Amino acid sequence: MVWLICPIFMADEYHLYEIVITAIVVKDGGSTGSPEPKYLITRRAMTKKRFPGMWTVPGGHLDPSDYENTPKESKDYWYNVLEKALARELQEEVGIKVKNVEYITSLATVHGDGPNSLVISCIADYVSGKVTLHDGENDQYAWVSLKESKKYPLIGGIYEELYVAEQKRKGKKVKWKQIKEKPKKKNA
Repeated sequence: MVWLICPIFMADEYHLYEIVITAIVVKDGGSTGSPEPKYLITRRAMTKKRFPGMWTVPGGHLDPSDYENTPKESKDYWYNVLEKALARELQEEVGIKVKNVEYITSLATVHGDGPNSLVISCIADYVSGKVTLHDGENDQYAWVSLKESKKYPLIGGIYEELYVAEQKRKGKKVKWKQIKEKPKKKNA
């Protein structure tokens, strides 16, 4: 796991952040028998400390082994480290391979029970593999459309990430923002 030190408030005060990368994995509608794209969501195991039983998208922590044991792409740096970490995490947690990883948004949170998290959310195209869940991490999965995702108790913000991903696939550039349901009109 990699810890990022970020200056917060005063120049001499620093906080550690765990770096997490997640993927909104997309199967084109044609490959699922549906006219609309499907997104992979997973339910966090009931034994998880944070968000047990809630639905989310797969991903995990950046680990130095994702790059330290490989040759540097330039004299001084490793490149595409997040993409490599994401590929490893998706293989470990859900048993699939992806391609075309692209940035969606980033978020941060302060946990009262551990280090703060910096999460980089991406979209990626499903390539291959049968979804196989890793014990202790997730206990269910579903391929859902954006509309179908509303039926699941998603962790806050995940629906909006799915919405941004769908807009991106349509060629539209939108930023993450909270979506509030419009009040339903009463029949007159």
